[in-house]
Amino acid sequence: MHTVWKGAVSFGLVNVPVRMFSATEDKSIPLRYIHEQCGTPLSYVRRCKHCEEDVEWEEITKGYEYQKGHFVKIQKEELEQLAEQASKEIKILAFVDLHEIDPIYFQKTYYLSPQETSANAYNLLLESLRTTGKIGIANVSIRSKSSLAAIRVIDGCLAMETIFYPDEIRAVNQVPHLPEKRDVKENELQMAQMLIQQLSTSFDPSQYEDEYRIKMQDLIQKKIAGEEITTVPEQPKTNVIDLMSALQASLEAVQQPEPKQNQKDTPTPTKKESV
Repeated sequence: MHTVWKGAVSFGLVNVPVRMFSATEDKSIPLRYIHEQCGTPLSYVRRCKHCEEDVEWEEITKGYEYQKGHFVKIQKEELEQLAEQASKEIKILAFVDLHEIDPIYFQKTYYLSPQETSANAYNLLLESLRTTGKIGIANVSIRSKSSLAAIRVIDGCLAMETIFYPDEIRAVNQVPHLPEKRDVKENELQMAQMLIQQLSTSFDPSQYEDEYRIKMQDLIQKKIAGEEITTVPEQPKTNVIDLMSALQASLEAVQQPEPKQNQKDTPTPTKKESV
C-alpha cells in the first residue's frame, strides 16, 4: 500500500505517530473520449475564452467566484502557507458510540499503521477502543482539506473515517415533493413487514458484486477478440396494478421453494468462469 499521509493520533497527552493508507479503491472501468472518425483519444485543453488561446500550467492560478463573473485570485504561495499551518495531527476530541453517527456523515476510510517507534502507544489506543466499544471523534487535515474523523478498530487495525461537518449535510426539508402525511393502509403495511422479514439476513459483503463492471469487462474482452456483440432481450416484467398485488407477488416469489430435480436428470454443473 502507498502511504498517503504521515502524522500522529493524539488523545489527552498520548501521542501515537502513524502512517495512513487508503482502505478502499475505485474499480470503475475508465473510458476515454475517442474521435469517432479516426479513433484518436482526445486531449484535455486548457483554453481561455477571452484571449482565445491555450493556457500553459505556469500561467494558471486559482480563484473563488464570490459573485457571478467576479473572482478573487488565490496564489499558490498563499495556499501553501495555509497547508503549512494545518496540523499534522489527528486530535481526538471525544469518544462516542458508533451507532450514534448516521451513515450519511461518512466519507472515506483509511487504515492507520504505527510508525517505527509507536507500536506500544498504537496497541494501547487500539485495545482501549476495542474493550470500551467506543470510537474517537477527531479533527484532521489531509491535502489542505480539514474534516471531522472517526477513529475505530477494524479487524485488529486502527482505521480513520473522514466524516462531513454538520453544515455540509443538506437538510431533509430541502428535498422536494416529500409527502406531508404518512398514511399507510394497515394490510399493506403488514404485507410489507412480512416481505422484509422474509428477505432479512446477516450482511455478507462477499455475496454482492458489481454486475455493471463485470458486464463492461465482458463487453471489452469480446470487442478485443473481435466477437459480434449481441443484446440480451429484456426480461418481461410482471404487470402489477396495485401495491397489494405487488406485495403478494413478491411474497410468493420469496416463499416459493426451488424445484427438486430428479437425480437422473440432474445436469452436470458447469464451472462458471470469473471475469
